[in-house]
Amino acid sequence: MKCPFCGNADTQVVDSRTSEDGDAIRRRRQCSQCEKRFTTYERKELFFPAIVKRDGSRVDFSSDKLRGSLMLSLRKRPVSAEAIDQAIARIEEKLLLSAAREVSTKQLGELVMEQLKQLDTVAYIRFASVYKSFEDLQAFSEEIAQLTSPVATTNSPRKKS
Repeated sequence: MKCPFCGNADTQVVDSRTSEDGDAIRRRRQCSQCEKRFTTYERKELFFPAIVKRDGSRVDFSSDKLRGSLMLSLRKRPVSAEAIDQAIARIEEKLLLSAAREVSTKQLGELVMEQLKQLDTVAYIRFASVYKSFEDLQAFSEEIAQLTSPVATTNSPRKKS
């Protein structure tokens, strides 16, 4: 590992620790020439499938874009950052476990809607209204009706009358 200060290639590991989340190894290094210390991180490299857009073009998967979409839908909703991080991790895990080289935006959108439905129904409707491009109020109402049907609400508490 080259020293970022003097460029010397001879550096020594002084200390190694696993990061708090366990996804990386933090190493403190010291340059044998200038004796300055610096930190490096060793992380696993994961290969996500390419995303195939509706027009047929392909783009690299981006966790930042995924987070942005979720945050836009969850704007001003009472969902913790931790819950959002867990939803993103579940989506990423499903993408990795699929072992597919390419995933359509339709498939990715379905994964996002599945997570939003569990997190917050208002955020789900926000995302679905853009994702599914509802043509009229009837299609929008049908989506809401599916959410409020007895099958969809079996896990949610009911208010006492």
